[in-house]
Amino acid sequence: MKLLCATDGSHASEKAVSLAVDLAKRLGAKLTFLTISTVSQESAAKTHFWDDRIVGAADDQMQQELRAAAAVAKKAGLADAVCAVASGRDIAAAIIDYAEKHGFDHIVTGSSGRTGASRLLLGSVASAVVARAHCPVTIAR
Repeated sequence: MKLLCATDGSHASEKAVSLAVDLAKRLGAKLTFLTISTVSQESAAKTHFWDDRIVGAADDQMQQELRAAAAVAKKAGLADAVCAVASGRDIAAAIIDYAEKHGFDHIVTGSSGRTGASRLLLGSVASAVVARAHCPVTIAR
């Protein structure tokens, strides 16, 4: 079984990481942590608001988030967890696309638990993943 855990370093994704590690251990699943880059080098180069330092800082932040997730897995005895970065402006679509292309059987993601107007205004990555995923999705809250 292949288990994908989407992470972005938020409190909600920290819960998802813990849940995914627990699931992977109990199920004997191969675990991959995924974060999404919403700004590519190409798109950043087309605007004067971004430069190499800012893109580099964003890349460093993503790698730090992945290292933190991998450390949780390693501490729990899962030394073979994989870390990956995918790109896309639509985060949910990028998660789903990665999961489909790489044959994942299950996705774990976090949710901040927003409801009502804030959810309508801000959208919900977790909700979109659940609605469009090809496989089961577990939401950590």
